[in-house]
Amino acid sequence: MNTTDVLVVGSGMGALTSAALLANKGLKVRIIEQNWQPGGCTSSYWRKGYVFETGATTLVGLGEGMPLQYVIDKTGIELPLRKLGLPMQVWLNGGIRVNRYEALEEWITEAERVFGKSGQRAFWTECFKVSQFVWQNSLRQLSFPPTRFIDVLASLKHFSFSQLAHLPYAFLSVEAVLKKHNLLENKPFVDFVNEQLLITAQNHMEQVNFLFGAAALCYTNYSNYYVDGGLLNLVLPLVKYVEDHGGQIVYREKVESVSRTASGYRVQTNKGAYETEYLISGIPVNNTQKLFSRGSTALKTKATMMSEQLNSAFQMGIGFVPHRHFESIHHQIHLSEPLPETGSASIFVSLNHPQDTDRTDVSGERVMSVSTHLPNPQHRLIDNSVVEKAIIKILIKHDFFKPENLKVYHSSGPKSWQKWTGRQWGFVGGYPQYLNIKPWQMLDCRIDGYKSYQVGDTVYPGQGIPGVTLSGIIAMEKLRLDWKV
Repeated sequence: MNTTDVLVVGSGMGALTSAALLANKGLKVRIIEQNWQPGGCTSSYWRKGYVFETGATTLVGLGEGMPLQYVIDKTGIELPLRKLGLPMQVWLNGGIRVNRYEALEEWITEAERVFGKSGQRAFWTECFKVSQFVWQNSLRQLSFPPTRFIDVLASLKHFSFSQLAHLPYAFLSVEAVLKKHNLLENKPFVDFVNEQLLITAQNHMEQVNFLFGAAALCYTNYSNYYVDGGLLNLVLPLVKYVEDHGGQIVYREKVESVSRTASGYRVQTNKGAYETEYLISGIPVNNTQKLFSRGSTALKTKATMMSEQLNSAFQMGIGFVPHRHFESIHHQIHLSEPLPETGSASIFVSLNHPQDTDRTDVSGERVMSVSTHLPNPQHRLIDNSVVEKAIIKILIKHDFFKPENLKVYHSSGPKSWQKWTGRQWGFVGGYPQYLNIKPWQMLDCRIDGYKSYQVGDTVYPGQGIPGVTLSGIIAMEKLRLDWKV
């Protein structure tokens, strides 16, 4: 039987983060991936002469005090990155275009131009200040949420009065802070905030606490990046790092069950069995629970969200010939009426960087990814062709391409997401943020109170790649605290 120090289920960014950091500690790591390539929702694939993203398209989390920067600094991994000048453009109803500038002062000026001066400066100044606090403290409180005495001790070592001062924001919704700044009557701004929150927090202003909501709303005020060739090239350096440190990744093998042994776990796959001392699950909590044998008392079934609380996505991959210059590669388009079949109020568009020639076989052509939310995926049946036609019409209307320049397109919904990622019901984007779940009430990464740990966007809801990367860092830190690794 194959043995290893750490067995990692799945190869998303949370899983690969913990795998790389544990390999850096000298542990032998084996990654089991059910698909034919790594990355999960942070990856890319080739089809009909184009390289399309599998899910995530935006990349933040680099810079001082940010999670991905932490991993790079610890491991020395080099990533092929391009810094973006203008992180995003938002197209409001009525044809108004909003530039989401990185520099705070420049962004406030733009927000005042579009939404009026009343309340904007005060709101965004407070928002950015809180977002800075969140990221500055995310790597100081790596035993978060504290569920054991050892966590509390570690938290106290890095306690500051600033953390106490910002605690009330965990009890305030984004809606409450908008009300404080007299912005709730500004409907265009309320719509803007709600659709922006959906991108990272996966929910609307009345449900997102301002502590996390501020970070979600201000992610364009931090450096945004692009990876040439697609986000597969973000995860491959992490895989190579694990392999270079004596680890292994196994593809097209699916974990079917996990059972406790005297010193760790026995992991059964569709192709064989493994013995491991430590286990990292990079698949959602919903899926992880089904792997463990009955009698695992610490699996938090009460905290598991059901389909009614979750989102899947409808996504299109499009190849086209550009006829104009784009000021940004990321765009959110607000819709004047709900998108057919999905009910969405906006769509998100990401283009390949114009200087990236690795994502099309034909010189001069470009590729885009278009996505929108699909709530309650277990009970959603949609006609893909209807949604495709509506999205193409919207893109033509907003001058993203001319009808004759559309070369190829395809789409995916919940069933495709479930097949690709294995995630229950095909839900993506992780657990949405809910106001009744305070930060310290989030799922602890300890799965069964022994040597297994959970990472990914169900233990650290929202915040995209920075959030799932942080989940991998936290799991590694708690494993270290628990077992003195």
